[in-house]
Amino acid sequence: MFLTTRRAKAAAIAAAAAVTAALTVGLSAAASPPKAGGGGGGHARLDRAFVIVLENHSEHSVIGDPNAPYITSLARRYGQATSYFGVTHPSEPNYVAMISGSNWFTNNDNPANRFDHTNLVDELDAARISWGAYMEALPAGDPLADFWPSASQPLYASKHNPFALFTDIRSDPARVAGIKPYTSLAADLNSRHAPRFVFITPDQCNDMHGGVSAAVAGHPETPCPFNSANDDPNDVRLKNNADAFVRGAVTTITASRAWTPHSAIFIVADEGDFTGNAVNGGWDSPAGCCDSPVLPAGDPDISASWPGGLYGGALVPAVVIDPSGPRHFTSAAAYNHYSLLRTIEDAWGLPELAFTSDHAQVTTMNEFLTR
Repeated sequence: MFLTTRRAKAAAIAAAAAVTAALTVGLSAAASPPKAGGGGGGHARLDRAFVIVLENHSEHSVIGDPNAPYITSLARRYGQATSYFGVTHPSEPNYVAMISGSNWFTNNDNPANRFDHTNLVDELDAARISWGAYMEALPAGDPLADFWPSASQPLYASKHNPFALFTDIRSDPARVAGIKPYTSLAADLNSRHAPRFVFITPDQCNDMHGGVSAAVAGHPETPCPFNSANDDPNDVRLKNNADAFVRGAVTTITASRAWTPHSAIFIVADEGDFTGNAVNGGWDSPAGCCDSPVLPAGDPDISASWPGGLYGGALVPAVVIDPSGPRHFTSAAAYNHYSLLRTIEDAWGLPELAFTSDHAQVTTMNEFLTR
């Protein structure tokens, strides 16, 4: 979807916010989501922000699960947001929301989608804040590819790489150079010019997504078929893979010269479990908060039986590691990916994009950080 003028963009955002606010009030009695606003106060110190995004698993299916012991240990030792939601379903609009403050009326995973909107990279470049997007299994020499090694065996998929979906990033070679293979991360973090914002996407066998049925040379995490139920054999493998990936990524970050007492790692899943629930478009839950979209009955991107209402991305795991922040800390304040984006924007004095400017519903996660 393209909205090419500032006036059109502003009108679309205002209209979406008005509709969402009005309909969310009507839905609140039935849905009763947690209220936003529990942890937003104060200015956070944030030298560097590292975001690691996992896939398609709810909070209750990861935190405390015996197949994800390392992720669980981080949640117990540092900070856990127990009411953190995906913005919507499916994957792509969540990733887009993470770096632009809106899903831009998109609820599908079409790799041809392009987004002509101001995004976090625009803000970071304007403020001369360095950034890097590190994608596992990104094809060498082709950071704008839709899939690798193929659409039928997608170990890498661009729907999990929002930087490749925004027109003003993909059209600028200097910005495209910021989209790198995950294998570049360690060297970059130990260089004299380590990026301050780091976005990390594991491949689809290491992020708990699955869907790769054949072995891929050089990737021992393959194959990784889709799971059918929580903790079935395929799900156990997906969680084991993700737990090992997160351990490796966190170790790489915290052992690097880029890690400082006032940096933070945010580990979140994009959305909750896929269970085949036909009413919800296959997803277990449409629960959400904080300006998640309200979609009409029978929306073609969901299902003919969708009754209409709030179409959030469900409760997902959310862990925050700040070495100078609180320990053994949990918060039930309502957050989603907009909250994460606003936290970074406000810490660095950046403009608040789209729904991140709605302070009534979207608060910062500063309670997890040094202030």
